[in-house]
Amino acid sequence: MCIQHVSIPRPPGEKSRLAAKTFFSGVLGLAEKPVPRSVAHLDLIWFQAGELEIHCFSEAPIEDPSGRHFCLVVDDAAALTAMRTTLLDAGYAPWNPEAIPGRPRFFCRDPFNNIIEFTTIIGDYQQLELGSYRDERSYIDNGAMGRHSF
Repeated sequence: MCIQHVSIPRPPGEKSRLAAKTFFSGVLGLAEKPVPRSVAHLDLIWFQAGELEIHCFSEAPIEDPSGRHFCLVVDDAAALTAMRTTLLDAGYAPWNPEAIPGRPRFFCRDPFNNIIEFTTIIGDYQQLELGSYRDERSYIDNGAMGRHSF
């Protein structure tokens, strides 16, 4: 069993439709995928993220302090640093959550306040917790994630 897609809300209307395309295709570099004709009337936008699809659906905004999110994995630490820089350059505000050994990561909100985690898997956290794991915050290097120290 695996996850085939995640669905995230965006406000109704053409303005949010354009914002979704700008963020997911323009900033993140994901390809837009045609929505099946049978559900096209639902005001959906789909994007391809590796084997996973991201479905943006139209919904009136609600105040939601939840920490729920989905995670996108990039190839390596350099790609993670590049993604953070791309988001910062586009005016977004990534932040560092609690460290997980072997998984340098950061979070960022999309234009609709949904949380997205970005990570790369560089080691087995269970093995790292048992062995020579040192505080991964030294890996993050003031948010730039430019230094490796394991």
